[in-house]
Amino acid sequence: MAASDTERAQQQIDEIEALSSIYGDDWCVVDEDEKIYCIKISDCLDQPKWTLCLQVILPPGYPTAEPPIYQLNAPWLRGQDYTELANSLEEIYLQNLGESILYLWVEKIREVLVEKAQSSDPEPDIKKTTEEVDEDDGDDFLLDYQPTQEDQTKMLNYMTSESQEDEELPPIHHGNPITDRRSTFQAHLAPVVTTRQVKRVLEKLYENKKIASATHNIYAYRIYCEDKQTFLQDCEDDGETAAGGRLLHLMQILNVHNVLVVVSRWYGGILLGPDRFKHINNCARNVLVE
Repeated sequence: MAASDTERAQQQIDEIEALSSIYGDDWCVVDEDEKIYCIKISDCLDQPKWTLCLQVILPPGYPTAEPPIYQLNAPWLRGQDYTELANSLEEIYLQNLGESILYLWVEKIREVLVEKAQSSDPEPDIKKTTEEVDEDDGDDFLLDYQPTQEDQTKMLNYMTSESQEDEELPPIHHGNPITDRRSTFQAHLAPVVTTRQVKRVLEKLYENKKIASATHNIYAYRIYCEDKQTFLQDCEDDGETAAGGRLLHLMQILNVHNVLVVVSRWYGGILLGPDRFKHINNCARNVLVE
């Protein structure tokens, strides 16, 4: 018999209580109503070298019918490291379908951090590629080099060797903006079936002076290739560490394809901490649902 909403809600409450007592100060409630939580995980050293924040959103169907939506947040976590860790978490979910898995996830991540601490991996490079640091570091921030919109378009050029004159520009849909503490987030969506279309949509968006002036334009796309039965997918953080990967992960969870989602963020001078990822995800989710 399928679990009722009440049973699921109770399972979530029990799991949260257990986790908050196990992890103490490392467990943090970001938003009680939206069921968003953050767990700070580190290797087991007295002076931890490797730390990571796991942010999870528990959807109404969790644990019996839906996985948690999660974000892995660490300045050093990108590329291969990110993919391997995400795959491990996915695997744990699939092996324990219908069960509460957050504890297993946290301990898996800790295991990876301990391995890193024990191996000869150089210490993490903590230089941030974003203007914002998750620990509240006052309002001082450094804007590191940000790739310009032209650079991003150039990055896509290598994928589009054929002339794209014949490729028509798909319709672009703009979502409703979300504003929080003077930062504004807005998602844009376009149906795409080729990387040339992705490039055309990005060029079209960057023609808009307001979008081109955003602090970050984070994007991700997934295109289903019928002939190969595989997905062509990619993402771009544009200086907001790991945000592109999270956006792509959201699209994978929602099982959307043949679509490009761009989330623009205009930074308002006040640090939002992990809330910024909630807004990026919410903007994207809303525009996808619409």
